[in-house]
Amino acid sequence: MTNAFSLYATLKDSIAAHRARAATVGLGYVGLPLALTVSEAGFPVTGLDLNTGRVAAINAGEKVISYFPEDRIRNAVAAGFRATSDVTALAESDVILICVPTPLSDTRDPDLSYVIRAGETVASQLRPGQLVVLESTVWPGATATVLKPILERGGLRAGEDFFLAFSPEREDPGNDTFTTRSIPKIVGADDAKSRELVETFYSQFITKVVPVSSLATAEAVKLTENSFRTVNIALVNEMKVAFEAMGVDIWEVVRAAATKPFGYMPFYPGPGIGGDCIPVSPVYLSWRARDVGSSLPIVDLARTNNDGAPDLIAGRVAVELSKCGAAVQDARVLILGIAYKKDVEDTRESPALAILNRLEAMGIACDFHDPYFPVLPATRDHPELAGRASVALSAEAVAGYDAVLVATDHSGVDYALVAGAAKLILDTRNAFARPEAGAVGGRLVKI
Repeated sequence: MTNAFSLYATLKDSIAAHRARAATVGLGYVGLPLALTVSEAGFPVTGLDLNTGRVAAINAGEKVISYFPEDRIRNAVAAGFRATSDVTALAESDVILICVPTPLSDTRDPDLSYVIRAGETVASQLRPGQLVVLESTVWPGATATVLKPILERGGLRAGEDFFLAFSPEREDPGNDTFTTRSIPKIVGADDAKSRELVETFYSQFITKVVPVSSLATAEAVKLTENSFRTVNIALVNEMKVAFEAMGVDIWEVVRAAATKPFGYMPFYPGPGIGGDCIPVSPVYLSWRARDVGSSLPIVDLARTNNDGAPDLIAGRVAVELSKCGAAVQDARVLILGIAYKKDVEDTRESPALAILNRLEAMGIACDFHDPYFPVLPATRDHPELAGRASVALSAEAVAGYDAVLVATDHSGVDYALVAGAAKLILDTRNAFARPEAGAVGGRLVKI
């Protein structure tokens, strides 16, 4: 029996018996749900994060992600799950799952610095017989050409001494219908043993696992999914402007088109794209295409369209204020929702923040209301907004603004109060079409 086969067979048996110890590197919106799901399947699990405050909060059972059930983390900790900032925990683990951010750089290029640092950390603790899985979004070829050489610096070889795979995260924060367990999982590797091990591992707690032939194929799947969304979001936002000029409501059009049972998927207009997937994946894909001498002009055009959406919304706000007789440089606007999507406490790439900055650059005084952000944290894109506080909603407060702009349609907002008190409502999410919003007393404009 060769050493590689022995290591493979031992780890496979350990995974099948749920004896294998797993570790997630990163305890954010991907790593923590994944760690808890693995733990709930009966595996011993450790979560590694350099944020000591977050580690302490998790170990105390605190609900650090708003849409989690109240007792989910507490129950996992009681059952043996633990978080730590001690990297030596990786040496004790049989399966290491890397779930770190892959944002864009200041020049809007791929930034793999977190993956590189995570790889160096794992490499410092790597031992024979471990399975390492990268879940972070990267360009096709990155696992093999960036992460693998880092892991092999100590002399161990992928596919022989340790096993290497890629499985793109598919988390949808706040989605009550699709969970980590129920969303099909793509897994890929460049050698048969790694591929079989990663498929075996995820099959223990994911309803459906879909193996693909290589690391690069698995990496490309994630970029394809989000580039598809990027293009279609740009398309529907473009249609919104054209249909409005024709006197047609895009929301009614999309709802009607969605009744077609084949050949159509509804996408809805909005103020722009946010999060760590849709704005980021197409950049990674386009960058890699140029790197190999190709191009993706449709994807690039969609990116340009989406990147310009906050500017278009800000310009439209100024136009609508002028129509109501408000001087733009003296106007006050209340922005409803500052997160990038409804019902999550996440501002990564949030178009609402970009709109706020654009409006204030025009001289418009802006406040915001967001139940998930009593106070804005420092963000990489908008550090200047740190410390600004959410305004409490009251009829008197709302009436004091020249306009209310709906940027994020959180469920917990009193839209009926806003409908009754606002002079001008600028709705980018069609929030005031909901019955619970009630009758609008002032002027309502969908933008």
